[in-house]
Amino acid sequence: MARTLRILVQTTTPYAADDWSVERLSLLTSHLATLGDETRVDVTARNREAGPDGSDSVLASLDRSPFDELWLFAFDTGGGLSGDECGAISRFRQRGGGILSTRDHQDMGLSLCALGGIGAAHHFHSRNPESDPERCARDDVETPLITWPNYHSGRNGDCQRIIVTAPGHALLRNPDAADPITFFPAHPHEGSVGPPPGDPSARVVARGVSRTTGRDFNLVVAFERSPGPDGSLLGRGVAESSFHHFVDYNWDTRRGAPSFVTEMEGSSMKTEARALPDIKQYVSNLAFWLAPPA
Repeated sequence: MARTLRILVQTTTPYAADDWSVERLSLLTSHLATLGDETRVDVTARNREAGPDGSDSVLASLDRSPFDELWLFAFDTGGGLSGDECGAISRFRQRGGGILSTRDHQDMGLSLCALGGIGAAHHFHSRNPESDPERCARDDVETPLITWPNYHSGRNGDCQRIIVTAPGHALLRNPDAADPITFFPAHPHEGSVGPPPGDPSARVVARGVSRTTGRDFNLVVAFERSPGPDGSLLGRGVAESSFHHFVDYNWDTRRGAPSFVTEMEGSSMKTEARALPDIKQYVSNLAFWLAPPA
């Protein structure tokens, strides 16, 4: 009998027409829905809807839901997750659920700091900065309103050539090519991620290179299944430096962006033949790698 893999694609902010929202992840969710042969993928995509108690009812009951994975897009700059939601997300991973957590520059996605484990992989401007003080400085200098962490991997609409760290990880395997996944969508000011100190289950699996300074930076931190504090086997997890690896605009700039996105656009996501297939393969790898054991 075919298995059904249930994925919740969820934002930490409510819908706003001129802002980032789950509606701007339509290419991602459509691709996820096409996956599966022996495994059927069922996708639920929604924005945060806080009730009278300040919590989103779906997130606050995630541990009791039928979902297998949470793909959490942290568009907030604080206050995007309530205590009840964080508790349910932690219990969800304790029962084996897989989690993708992604944010962006400076303090965008700051609510992830309230999550244990995977949340500790995210470095921000005002909380949990990178340990190297030399990295607490502007990398992207083209958008003065945005400060560190803001690694410049390229223009929106461009692709970036990634560094696959050794040993190669299943997330970066490409069954249709001899070499691993090579390209991710670029972004002018990516956030910062790193393995939490003392967590042997986490490691960097992909890095990018700044177009302004030539400095490498972490793109993806992967968490293997590992024993939790209560003895449960925690689900797998991924901490991603920027949600721009997934939004419609960075896969295809013709899809448009909120009006506050004013940087010049690039075009190599269109001109590099492997760019779009590579990120789609990465999404496929994520979906099946994060899945709990059948």
